[in-house]
Amino acid sequence: MATLADQITPTVEWLFDFDVVQRPDVEHRARLLVLDTLACMVAGLASPEPRTAMQRLSQLEPGLVRWPGMKAGLSASAASFVGAMAACWHEACEGLARAHGRPGLHAVPVALALGQQIGASFGEILNAIVAGFEIGGRAGEAMRIRAGLHVDGSWGVLGATATAARLQRFSPDQFMTAMAVAAGQMPVSQIAPIVDGKTARNTFAARACANGIMIAAAASAGVSGTSRSFDLAAETLATPGARPGPWAPPDEFLIREGYLKPYAAARHVHYGAACAIAHFTARGGDTASITSLELTVYPDAAIYCGNRTPSTPIQAQFSLSHGVAHALRVGTLGPEAYDPSVFADPEQRRLEALNTLISDPTIVDRGARLAIKTGHGDFKYTADSVAGDPDRPMSEVEVVAKARAYTVPHIGNSGADQLIHAVMATPLDVPIKI
Repeated sequence: MATLADQITPTVEWLFDFDVVQRPDVEHRARLLVLDTLACMVAGLASPEPRTAMQRLSQLEPGLVRWPGMKAGLSASAASFVGAMAACWHEACEGLARAHGRPGLHAVPVALALGQQIGASFGEILNAIVAGFEIGGRAGEAMRIRAGLHVDGSWGVLGATATAARLQRFSPDQFMTAMAVAAGQMPVSQIAPIVDGKTARNTFAARACANGIMIAAAASAGVSGTSRSFDLAAETLATPGARPGPWAPPDEFLIREGYLKPYAAARHVHYGAACAIAHFTARGGDTASITSLELTVYPDAAIYCGNRTPSTPIQAQFSLSHGVAHALRVGTLGPEAYDPSVFADPEQRRLEALNTLISDPTIVDRGARLAIKTGHGDFKYTADSVAGDPDRPMSEVEVVAKARAYTVPHIGNSGADQLIHAVMATPLDVPIKI
């Protein structure tokens, strides 16, 4: 059986030669990914922890890199750390189903931060993002993690390192060396902080982004690694005895499969939220008459998002009952769902407690059914897919609308307009100004 290194090498050679000008569809997809990630980042940086971390790192690691609306200048590695932490703060950023993780989260902050630092053109930044996404997505599919671990910050360091290597035009040999160095110190991240409602999870990808920049710098200086580290890293992450899965071949753009999220919650929550929003639309937001809620979901949704009576934002982001209750009350599910006032709202708490969760193994793929009993009759809703699914990719109009909703409260209408225009209209041969 071919080693992972043997399978990775052709992918690296393919990505070394690839340029987004060759594929307008990939370029457009990468632009949407950048806009969505930046919008999530702006919203996240309005939260106390990411904002304070940025301020402290600006004193420890000052530099030239600035995120939209932010005055503090950071080094590339510090900026990528803060940017990734903020981008995932509300659980609204992208993902790739076959990787069971978020390769874009490990690529976009690195490319934008390092790109600002070295004055790269937007085309070079997008090429680096594509490279990081393709490596990270393939690593996530091949390096399946065992129970108790979290995907963020593990195989994602390969994507972060690949992003930094591609942006700096490493040769294929240098590219492989940098990733071998990264694989030799592949980190593991625990799922325990999420279970206990702690926000340490939001630093997992952040750490990988900062590490990717540093590892690439070390490799360019001549630090070497062994190709054996790829398989050893996969064995470390996996259930004992499991073999690495297949590494997707070159020329297959996984970035085109990646999903963007219409709602700020774990993907498993989206289907129930869509049902709740349908009821809000049909009944004008009336919840006082609701006497019973029954949400039926596929098993993985119940396993990973069965948190009841969450008391912290990160617990609520992985709570089907919280997401459905909030969507029933306000008709959407955005970052506002995790404001402290929501947890104290009597109607939110009542609806969350009413919700009976049922795991149905007969639901194929993903989906949800919501049965609602009210004083005015019974209602049933089904969501077999939501925006962002492979059959329903979010359109540019939808991504721009989400970006406005996430950024206008923090950088104003003019700031949001400038950001959207910069990402969607900056020519490939000039630097982007964000």
